[in-house]
Amino acid sequence: MRARLMISLVAVVAMASPLFAQEAPKGVVELFTSQGCASCPPADAAFRKLVERGDVIALAYHVDYWNYLGWADTLSSKENTERQYGYARSMGRSNVYTPQVIVNGRDHVAGADLNGIAGKIDSYASDGKGLTVPIKARVNGDELEIKIGGGPGKANVVMVYFDHEKTINVEKGENGGQQIAYLRSVSDVETVGMWDGKETSLTLPANVLQKPDLEGCAILLQTSTADGTPSAILGATVIMAGKNI
Repeated sequence: MRARLMISLVAVVAMASPLFAQEAPKGVVELFTSQGCASCPPADAAFRKLVERGDVIALAYHVDYWNYLGWADTLSSKENTERQYGYARSMGRSNVYTPQVIVNGRDHVAGADLNGIAGKIDSYASDGKGLTVPIKARVNGDELEIKIGGGPGKANVVMVYFDHEKTINVEKGENGGQQIAYLRSVSDVETVGMWDGKETSLTLPANVLQKPDLEGCAILLQTSTADGTPSAILGATVIMAGKNI
């Protein structure tokens, strides 16, 4: 996870407008959750509604710091926990919590607060802190083509792979005895290149979308702080495994 596969990015001549004609998502919502947290099932249910909205990119990161209660979250990883703590550092916070939602890499909201999440997405869009850099991706034969528009600043190109829905019988811990279905649980995060503000083209092997249990991959244009922790997301798109978009 977080292996740095650095692919050279080639600046492209301005393309015709259809390249970026697709409607951009309104925002990126990252939920930090756990099978072992009693407060998380309402947030997991709210997360399902965000996925069903279809106009935001919703990603679920299962953290591992609740595993000490006797149930090891089957979808958790230390890398997911590290990402959450990274956000805390970039926001100047000393703590993390579950369920926690990060919107556009910029601020946090309680995970079950759908109105608060929607309000944050809308306010960022109106304040110019939304997904302002257009991104489009498609599979073309054995290649995954990514096109990124121009804009101010620099950022990393980050691939966030998420799995098919999984239904888990939680046997122990605070949610012991419950059967809970989880959507879009993140299985891997990989930085594949850098963007310097110019219109850019990036080509990857299409077989990156052939991982076991993979449902799809979010492509994030994400800034980072001086120490490399994740910060504001400037653009994003999703490509589903086995499909062209």
